[in-house]
Amino acid sequence: MQHRVRAVLLTPNDTMLLIKRIRPGVDPYWVIVGGKVEPTDASPEDALLREVREEIAGEAEIVGLLHTVEGDGERQDFYLATIEKWSFEDRSGPEFSQEGRGEYLLEEIPLTTGALDAVNLLPQEISTVLRAAVARGELTTVR
Repeated sequence: MQHRVRAVLLTPNDTMLLIKRIRPGVDPYWVIVGGKVEPTDASPEDALLREVREEIAGEAEIVGLLHTVEGDGERQDFYLATIEKWSFEDRSGPEFSQEGRGEYLLEEIPLTTGALDAVNLLPQEISTVLRAAVARGELTTVR
């Protein structure tokens, strides 16, 4: 089973960092920063911090595990994390230089249900979890 980790990155601006994916022939969609746990990673949390460094050149502070999505031979652990500084221009992940992968755009999305409703965040299950957490005011208490 493929193991992936994702960081729901909350900023001091009451926003969440998401990556907008634009690919030919596919409607735009948004994903949460993260990727595969590699054999060289000491733990899923170490993999998560490595992915944040690679994808947005930032240092995150992990708050805790928020949700797990399993299916299609894959497990995705979504961690809640905070971040204060990042630089999308300094990203180093290998996917950014692969031909045919489309565009990656880093966006700050306000922590509101309306803002989450306005984006096609995948997978749908984590989108539902985040909308419910925002509606209950749970994401503002971690900063």
